[in-house]
Amino acid sequence: METQQELNALSNGIMTSGSLFNHWQGHRRVTRRLIEIFPEEQLFEFSIGGMRSFADMVKEISGLSGIGMRGLVTGDWTSTPELDYRSGKSVVSTKAELLCLWDEITVEIDSLWPQIPYQRFHEVIQAFVEYEGYTLDIILYWIDNEVHHRAQGYVYLRALGIEPPAFWNRD
Repeated sequence: METQQELNALSNGIMTSGSLFNHWQGHRRVTRRLIEIFPEEQLFEFSIGGMRSFADMVKEISGLSGIGMRGLVTGDWTSTPELDYRSGKSVVSTKAELLCLWDEITVEIDSLWPQIPYQRFHEVIQAFVEYEGYTLDIILYWIDNEVHHRAQGYVYLRALGIEPPAFWNRD
């Protein structure tokens, strides 16, 4: 439910925090279906043209989303062994673990999102203690990054002869 401040802002903008949240979660649902359909061995090993495995891409998406939301709300940008995508040493090594981590991050996003005050979206932050930008732009980057890597996953599935889930179905 939108606050009065957000409803008033509609006359000056195109999106509320609630509509942005729903948009992002729709993308997350599509990405989760893509992870589910991927054969486990290919999820961690298949590559085209020197690109990373889709599992490594999902670990990056998870790290940005999980660490990012926590950092945005609490100021703690610390990684965890599960979300350590930068070093390539994430302890996640099975499809089941990857899906479980995805679901845990989704629950965390669900609980943290309402804690973001409307004005915070227009503040400059230092994401991951190194990327400066407006909060809204940082979040949009996380979404863009997910869509970009999901598209690579679609290419992988098609190369494996597997029909990917419909990208437009965000339910």
